[in-house]
This record gives sequence, structure tokens and C-alpha cells, in this order.
Amino acid sequence: METTEKKKKFQLPHIYVILFIFSALAAIATYFVPAGEFERVPGPDGRETVNPESFTQIESSPVGIVDFLTIIPRGLIEAGEIIFFTFMIGGMFMVLKKTGIIEIIVDRLANRFAKKSILIIPVLTTVFAVVATLIGTPELTLVYIPVILPLMIALGYDSIVAAAIALIGSVVGFTAGVLNPVNVGLSQQIVGVPLFSGIGFRIVIFVLTVAVASLFIMRYAKKVKNNPLNSFVYEDDTEKRKQYQHQDKLEVRTMTARQKYASLAALLFMGILVYGVLNHGWFMVEMAGLFVFMGIVVGLISGLNSTEISEGFTEGFRDVLMGAIIMGLARGVSVALEDGHIMDTIVYSLGSVVGDFPAVFGAVGMYLVQLTINFIIPSGSGQALVTMPIMGPLADLIGVTRQTAVLAFQLGDGFAHILYPTSGYFMAALAIAGVAWQKWVKFFLPLFFILSGIAIVALIIAQSIQYTG
Repeated sequence: METTEKKKKFQLPHIYVILFIFSALAAIATYFVPAGEFERVPGPDGRETVNPESFTQIESSPVGIVDFLTIIPRGLIEAGEIIFFTFMIGGMFMVLKKTGIIEIIVDRLANRFAKKSILIIPVLTTVFAVVATLIGTPELTLVYIPVILPLMIALGYDSIVAAAIALIGSVVGFTAGVLNPVNVGLSQQIVGVPLFSGIGFRIVIFVLTVAVASLFIMRYAKKVKNNPLNSFVYEDDTEKRKQYQHQDKLEVRTMTARQKYASLAALLFMGILVYGVLNHGWFMVEMAGLFVFMGIVVGLISGLNSTEISEGFTEGFRDVLMGAIIMGLARGVSVALEDGHIMDTIVYSLGSVVGDFPAVFGAVGMYLVQLTINFIIPSGSGQALVTMPIMGPLADLIGVTRQTAVLAFQLGDGFAHILYPTSGYFMAALAIAGVAWQKWVKFFLPLFFILSGIAIVALIIAQSIQYTG
């Protein structure tokens, strides 16, 4: 009689299943959580924020079966901006691949950095962190990943390393928020703290988290370099390795004249992108439109015909399709909470819980509340507009400085952006990198706990020194 049985390792369900369960739980919660709402009033820069003293319970409006059936389609519609952006960037980079430009550039860079490739990781991580901490746009990760992914594969790493450099670098910079107008600037305006005050403490957090993040990524990258089977995405990267890893690096291809002109055109478009983001507030729609024209113009200059360009876009759309659907599913969670009018109730209840914490742990309590709320309000500015009008006065009541309350917000809002599947740009970035959310969690969760530990210690210190400026 055969007694040996293979032990099945626990595996997370498919991301579709996980997000469907979250949406279902959100809908069920509308039957048990009292409906309520805050009055919306004009806030900084003309944006709506909440009146913290205006919370009232309203008539219950639980999500019914028919409403639940529409949650996913409405989620896709409401996430349309980032979904469209994801499709356009996927299509544009597939066209660039078809021009041959990317492979030639990757081959040259791989030859140049072959003996010191590990140093690229802290350099790029720091660069992306600096950009995010100054201008507050972690969404630029979606531009970084397609650029560095082929290079990381060519150097013997994997898709997770490429995604990690861009995602983790951007999120630690965004979270530390040295001069970040999106989380620090806005929240300080809301609670009445001098704009960008307390910068010294944030610089210390920035340096520490960037160093820890770089070392964490390098540790994993070395394991993959030494033995590719250590990669969490070894099988998923099979086609990428065939395309970008070449054993014989002696023959370095040269660009044709048309490819050189196409490369210059691509650089010009990237310059226009940076200018538009910094000077005209461009976001997903504007960037997506630019990528459409970039793919067409660069493709034509390089010698592709209209059919080849069209097919390139189609292939790119297909590569990111799953990620686009995931964003719609993730948005379904907040659609259910909004339909049932319980999102404000959750925010109000969590804010009230902090008042029961001892003063020394008040800032940590605020951090945990912000960390929880980030799951249902993944937008940094959106979370600030909803929570900071409540947390500012609450900080006064429990003896926490308002500067510390801002710090608790930025730390609670930030790191979870690249953990929770409800974060749209994060899931889009994973789709572009070709990394499953479950495998990313396996990689990132240890670092998330380390960063959370740093956050808690920083908040205890801030509370101890009565951090103000």
C-alpha cells in the first residue's frame, strides 16, 4: 500500500479570487457597519476635504445582489484612466522592441556593466527615490520598469529585481517625503504646520530606508545571479532570458542610421514627458496620449510600417491585459464601500480608536490606522484629504505634535502602496514587469516588516522628542 504522499505547499489563491473575496467582504460589511458621512468642504488648492466635526449617521444602504454584480464593471470604468495608461505604455514599449533599439542598447550596457552590475542596483534605487521624494510621483515607476527590465535580465537578474528597483526605490522616497508635495506638503497644509518643516528628521528616514532597501534588493539579486533557480520568477522569465541574455557578448551590434534617429526621437519624447509632468501637472491621460504618438513616430522613423506598429501595440496590450483587469477588480472594493456609505464610518471609527491609546503610543496608533485606511484609500492625496482633518485635532487631544501626526500619515500611507493589491499604479507596474502579485508578496513582505519597524521606531522617537520642526 502506497503511504507516501506529496505535501502540498500552501499557495495564495489567484489574485482574481483574492480581490473578488475582498469585494464580497466589503459588500457584506455594508449590512453590518452603520452608514455615515462627513461634510465635504473646500481644502488646500481648491480640493475637497472633510469637516472632522460633521460626521453623522445616515440611512443604511447595503449593497444588494444586483449592485454587487455591477461592482467589477464599475470598478473597471472608475479605474479607466490608469488602465488606459497601462495599455498605452505596454503597447508603446512593444513597438520599441520591434524597432530593435532596446536590444542593441541593452547589449551595450550589459557589456559595459557586466563586471560591476550589482552597483547599478543602489545607484538606480537612489535615483528613483530622490525623484519621488522631491516631486511625489511614484507613478513614474510605470515608465522606469520597461526601461530597466531588459537590462536586469541581460545582466543575469530577474523581473523581480527590475520591479523592485523601480517600485521600492520610488516608494521609500515618496514615503520619506523630504520635499514631497503630495503627501507631506498637502497634509502639513491641512493640519496647519509650516510647509516642509521638520525636513531634517525626514532626511534621516530617507537615507536609512534607501540604504536598507538597496541592501535588501542586492541580497536577493546576488542569490539570483549565483543560481538562477533561486529566482521566484524563474519559469516566468524564460522568454525574457531568451530575448535578452546572450552568452556571446563579443559581437556588439551597431545601430542603423534610422535606428539612431529613432533613438533621438524617443529621448525627445521622454524629455517632453518630464517637462509636462513637472511644469504642467501631466498625469495618466496626458502621458498615455504622449506614449501613443511616441510609439507611432519612433516606429515610423526606425522603418516599421503601419501594420507592424499596429501589431506591436496589440501585442503590448495583450501582455498587460491581466494587470488591467486586476486594477478594475481592486477598485471594486472601494466601489462597494462607497455604495454602502461606510467608508467614512470606517475612517471615523479608526480615528476614534487612536484616542484610547496611551500618549507614548499615540503616534504608533495613528500609523496603524493610516496603514489600515490605505487599503481602501490607496491614493496619497485622497487619504490626506480624508484623514488629516481628523488626525490633526486628535493629535492635540492625545498629546502628539501635529508634525508627528503628519509623519504617522506619510509612513502609514507610503510603504503599503506596493503591498496592497488595491493600489492601482502598483498593480499596473507588476503587470508591465510580468510579476505575479503573489510572488511579489513573497519577495517584498520581509522588507515591508523591516520598513514598518523603522517607521514605528521613528514615531516613538518623534513622540519622545516632541517633534515639531
